[in-house]
Amino acid sequence: MSTALSRRKLMTAAAASALFGPLVKAAEKVAAAPIHQGRLKQSVMATVWGQNSPFNFVQRCEILSMLGFSGVDLPQPDQVPILADHGLVPALMVGSGTSFNDGLIRKELHDKIEEATRASIDMCVKAGCPTLILMPGNRRGMSEEEGAANATEILHRIAPYAEEKGINVCMEITNAKVVADNRTDQMFHDINWGFKVCRATGSSRIKVLYDIYHVQITNGDVVRTLRDNLDLCCHIHVAGVPTRAEIDDTQELNFRYIARQIADMGYQGFIAHEWRPSPGRNPLISLANCFDILAV
Repeated sequence: MSTALSRRKLMTAAAASALFGPLVKAAEKVAAAPIHQGRLKQSVMATVWGQNSPFNFVQRCEILSMLGFSGVDLPQPDQVPILADHGLVPALMVGSGTSFNDGLIRKELHDKIEEATRASIDMCVKAGCPTLILMPGNRRGMSEEEGAANATEILHRIAPYAEEKGINVCMEITNAKVVADNRTDQMFHDINWGFKVCRATGSSRIKVLYDIYHVQITNGDVVRTLRDNLDLCCHIHVAGVPTRAEIDDTQELNFRYIARQIADMGYQGFIAHEWRPSPGRNPLISLANCFDILAV
């Protein structure tokens, strides 16, 4: 089946939905465009489907495969065989030992976190997933220095098993500025804090999830910062700034340029879409267009 035919089939499915019916003509333009795979492996978070999506997980995998995507972030273990059926892989999985509230910086939880993370690393090995994400957690008055020391201590304990099993363990930056993001008390809100912790562990398997949306809000200079610290970054998330909408020219960052720079760096990990469809726009067309923006 040609790529154009695949997209045509996809947009026929979209047209059959009452939700997308009024946008059939625009969908046909997307259907006619051939897929250019590009140099970057692209994945998605569930946010790209929007609220009340009519597509189940199997249908989503079919759509992603048709559009040229390579993976899915945060699938459940029982969904991994469905990914494989569609030529997709689990790009990122989440550990059970940490949460946004209670994470790596809580020394009293370190024994529990270590045990749970070993099991989560085994889960990644079984699923064929290269990267496990853990959360540093809320500060609750803790200083950044104490938080860095505590996170480094538990990651020192986790690192040997991650190295043995060949799994990257990463922490994701958020931002403490945008109240609507509900992450104002997260310890890891400055990308340099994460780099400091990674370097302190001395392990090639302890990394950062480089979320460009959050880095732009907190630090800026997203391309140079990534280039200078590429060895510490194993996974990338993208979303439009300032609204977390599509990564197109309605937002302040030029993601075509950013994608070219990332590809030229020789980055080998996944770059995952975490934007939310803008109101009134067809999520499938947004998904196809945003894939093309990163397909450099």
